This record gives sequence, C-alpha cells and structure tokens, in this order.
Amino acid sequence: MLNFKDSFSLIRGWEAVKKGDTIFIGQYLFTGSETTSVWLEVSEVQGNDVVCVIKNTATLTGALFTLHASQIRIELPTLSDKDKEVISSWGVKNKIDFLSLSYTRHAEDVRHAREFLSKQGDLYQTQIFAKIENIEGLNHFDEILQEADGIILSRGNLGIDLPPEKVFLFQKAALYKCNVAGKPAVVTRVVDSMTDNLRPTRAEATDVANAVLDGSDAILLGAETLRGLYPVETISTVGKICAEAEKVFNQDLYFKKTVKYVGEPMTHLESIASSAVRAAIKVKASVIICFTSSGRAARLIAKYRPTMPVLSVVIPRLKTNQLKWSFSGAFEARQSLIVRCLFPMLADPRHPAESTSATNESVLKVALDYGKASGVVKPHDRVVVCQKVGDASVVKIIELED
Repeated sequence: MLNFKDSFSLIRGWEAVKKGDTIFIGQYLFTGSETTSVWLEVSEVQGNDVVCVIKNTATLTGALFTLHASQIRIELPTLSDKDKEVISSWGVKNKIDFLSLSYTRHAEDVRHAREFLSKQGDLYQTQIFAKIENIEGLNHFDEILQEADGIILSRGNLGIDLPPEKVFLFQKAALYKCNVAGKPAVVTRVVDSMTDNLRPTRAEATDVANAVLDGSDAILLGAETLRGLYPVETISTVGKICAEAEKVFNQDLYFKKTVKYVGEPMTHLESIASSAVRAAIKVKASVIICFTSSGRAARLIAKYRPTMPVLSVVIPRLKTNQLKWSFSGAFEARQSLIVRCLFPMLADPRHPAESTSATNESVLKVALDYGKASGVVKPHDRVVVCQKVGDASVVKIIELED
C-alpha cells in the first residue's frame, strides 16, 4: 500500500481519486526511460490512503520528479508565484522571446499569462506557446489555439493521460489545426532512446519524419540533450531526418488544401501571401523575400509551406515611451526562427518598409546579398518579392544577373 497524502494535496481532494484510476510515479519524463517509473492502478481508497496495484517492474531511485494521476483535474494556477518571480527578474533581463505555458487547460490560462507579461516591460512582445499536456487541455484545444501564439504537443505527459493508440490521432489533428491557423506547432519526445544510445530506433526515426510530414514546425528535445550521453549527435541526427522528410513533403497537395480551407473572399494579406507562394512555385523561384514590420505577412506566406525558403526582412520601427527612443523589430525577427520555412533578417532601420522606390531597392539589394552569402540565391535565379509600395501591396518576380 502506497500513501500519497502529501502529493495528492495538489489535486482536487481525495474524492477525485477513484478505483480504476492510473497513477504514474517516477523519473520517466526526466530520464526518458520507462524502467525508472511505475504504473499504479487504484484498487481502492481508504480514507487518506490510496491502495494501488503495481503494474510493471521498475527501479525507483533518487528524487521522484513526476507524480501524474491520469485524467484527474489539477487545482493549481498555470503560472505559480515562483514562475512569476523568475519571469519578472531573469525573463525581463534577458528579454525572453517565448513563454512555454505548461499544463495549459483553458484559453483563460493564456489570457492570464498574457496579462501578466504585458506588465513586464518589453515582455509584452513575448509570444506564448501553450503546452498541451493532459486531457483537459486536449478537450479545450480549439479555444486555446485561438488565444495562444503557438502550441507545444507534450507527448510525454499526453502519453500518460491518453491511451497509446490515441496519441497519434491527436497529434495529426492538432498539427492540422495549427497549420491552417498559421500558428507554429512543436512536437516533443521523439528520440528518447538516444538519451543512452548513439542511434535512434527505426520507429523513432520514422516518428520524426512523420512529425515533419504531418506539418510540425519544430522538434523539441528533452532528456536526450538535458542529460543524454550524445546531445550533439542527437541534434545532428534529428536534423538530418527532418531535412530528408522535407524533400518528400507534398507541397502541392498541402497548398491546395490550405487555399480551400481559407476559402473566399480572402483577406487582403491572405490573398497576397497565397499569390506570392503560387507565383514562386510557377516560376520555380529559389527564394521568396518578404518585407515586414510585424512579421505577420511573412508568417502568412510560410503558412502555405512553399518549397523554397522565405527570407523575412524585418523592418525596424522607431518608437518612444516619452523618455527614450528605441527600435522595434528584434523580437519579431527572432520569433520568426521557430516558424517553418522562415529565415529572418533584421534590416537597417534607416530604410523604412514603406518608403521610396530607391530605398526599397536598397533594402532588396542587402537582402539578395544576404541570400547569396547564405547560398540560397545564385546567378540567374528567379526571386519573388513581396512588399508594400505606398498603400499598395506588391508581388513581383525578378531574375538575377551574373
């Protein structure tokens, strides 16, 4: 008999635990190894004692980092006082670009976090990625997606809360919803075996590729790089698998499905973004260059998953708080790094995005030089450029000379 009285004070009373519930305790989420955690099935509740049957063989040593009661509602604030303290000090000092909001259960959790960030100086620009980790967040996924800037599919915790045969279905549905909404989706727990091994299993390699083919923007590594023996090799291996998967991604089908989902009439920006991608595909452009201030136009282009890279040229804007002047743009450029297809570049603030033809050509030359130095632009390549000229949005095709 195991007594979890102190641990379960975090959960909504003993009445929340009932016969047949599953309790997971151990270090799996930290180590990536199932043998460091035990699965318990509640056989009965006797006052303050929960009587459980141990379902597997495992060795519990050291601190127990995880105690997870499957599908039981947790009565805790999404941001603890300690979280707020760290964000207010370390976060403000380092101007964090993203906040991973663990155990997001409702859209209200995201709104509360955003309200808190709005009072922390420059962190009003910080993007919030809702981390979906339990059945409650899953049930409110649509409303959370609408409120958050991106989604992290925490498959480690979800794999505990959901039956194994349901995890893939949620992943595919969630990635599809993120894709059509134009919001980044991040997948976790892909190569756990590389925590202790130099090579992933065949199943893990296939899992990484399928995450890319399903539409994931990024892969988030955990135990493999936190305490793994081969962190550099893990990153290299996962990167190679992602690159191979991108080569066979069916962009044509994806583009048609996205256009159909958006429907008509399109918004002005949506029309420009889809037209830029269509033009780039038709002329076999090597790159799409998008001039933007907020980053929104570039993210919309990336939403259509073009086969060529999108160079997002972020134009800084001058701003003031009545005491000092500063330039915006750095946050927007860095935040573009998490979006699939996007490669950000922060432009010279002396060249505004909606200026004269001469200054626009000057910024374009800098962007093309950057593309050449990066190896994505070569002589005689065709390039699609998306920019504002006055009040008009323009998509143009240029062919480079020697």
